[in-house]
Amino acid sequence: MADQFVVFVLGEQRYALRLSAVDRVVRMVQIAMLLKAPDVVLGVVNVQGCVLPVISLRRRFRLPEREIGMDDQLVIAHTARRAVALVVDAVTDVIDCSGRELVAPQGIISAAENLSGIIKGEDGLILVHDLDVFLSQEEENFLDQALEAP
Repeated sequence: MADQFVVFVLGEQRYALRLSAVDRVVRMVQIAMLLKAPDVVLGVVNVQGCVLPVISLRRRFRLPEREIGMDDQLVIAHTARRAVALVVDAVTDVIDCSGRELVAPQGIISAAENLSGIIKGEDGLILVHDLDVFLSQEEENFLDQALEAP
């Protein structure tokens, strides 16, 4: 059985997460500030009664910042430790991927700390990210403290 991936875009680049790590995709909502959060955390949102940290993928991937618009989307996903909301320009697809289309990032991209693979498609490369190594332990600790603060 082929792995399934949720494909999204940031600017001109396509990225993907394993479908098993994604809970849902929602339209952008107002983001509340969260003091003392790591730099990649924009704030928090309330999604059906759950307060989730909002992660800026642009900051994580060192992409040029742009103003978040109401046309943007939030990918609600989960790591081994917590649920998170990821800001993306748009979710474009859910794809099946056979083993031969998914290659290891080592040897192709030198800075592959968050990558678990690269999908070679007919229309270009899709970078597959591993949410479980997305936040460093230090960032996780700072986020725990910020979420617990009054």
